[in-house]
Amino acid sequence: MNHHTSAEGAVALVTGANRGIGAAFVSGLLEAGAQRVYAAARDPQMLAASVQSNVRVIPVALDIIDDASVHQAAAQLIDVDLVVNNAGVALGARLIAAADLSAARREMEVNYFGLLRMCRAFTPILAANGGGTLINVLSILARVASPASGSYSASKASALSLTQAVRAELQAQDTRVIGVLPRYVDTDMTERITAPKIQPIEVVRATFDALQTDQDEVYPGEAATQIAALLLQNPKAVERQLAQSVAV
Repeated sequence: MNHHTSAEGAVALVTGANRGIGAAFVSGLLEAGAQRVYAAARDPQMLAASVQSNVRVIPVALDIIDDASVHQAAAQLIDVDLVVNNAGVALGARLIAAADLSAARREMEVNYFGLLRMCRAFTPILAANGGGTLINVLSILARVASPASGSYSASKASALSLTQAVRAELQAQDTRVIGVLPRYVDTDMTERITAPKIQPIEVVRATFDALQTDQDEVYPGEAATQIAALLLQNPKAVERQLAQSVAV
C-alpha cells in the first residue's frame, strides 16, 4: 500500500491553486513536508508571490474543462502521487428562477465534467506511482441542496456520486479517494454570503487528519459536521431548513 498517511514526502498536484481553498492546500502541503507541489491554475501568474518563489512549488497552467490542457499536464506530471481536485465554480443561480441554463451548464462543466476529466487523466499516473490519493473538494450542498444555489448544489451532488463511483472503481489499483464536504468557507467565492464561515486552512487540516485514518468523507468545520449528523437523523428537516434560508 502506498497511501500517504500524511502529506509528508508527497508529490502533489493542486488545481485552482491561485486562491481560496486551493492556495491553502498549497501552503498546507509545503508546511506538512510535501516533496513537491504542482500549483495549477488557468493563469499561473495569478499564484501568490510567496508560492511562486518557493523552490518546492512548480506553477502549472491547467484548465480542467479543456481536454488538451489536462492531457498536457498529465503527460508532464508523471511523478504525482496525490491529486487535490479543488478547482470549481459557484454562480449562485437558482434552477427555476435563472434566466437560462448557462449557469447550470457552466457549473456542471467545471464541477462535474472537469473533475471527471482530471480523475481519468491522473488515475494511470497514481497507479504507476503505487496507488496514491485523490482528494475531491466538494461541498455539504452535495448532500442537501440549497435552492438559492440550486445548480451548484446539483453539480456538487453529481461530483459526490462521481467520487463514490471512482472510489469503488479504483479500489483494485489501491488508489484512495477522499471527498471533502465543507459548508461555507471564507473565500472570494462566498463573499456575498453573510453566514458563518470557516477559514480555508481548516479545510486543509481536516483533510490531512482524514489522511491518517480510513475516513472517505471529511466534513470540515462545525456547520458541515452538524448537517452531516442531522442528515442521518432527519434529512427532511435539513431540507426544509435550507429551503427557508435566504442565504445560499
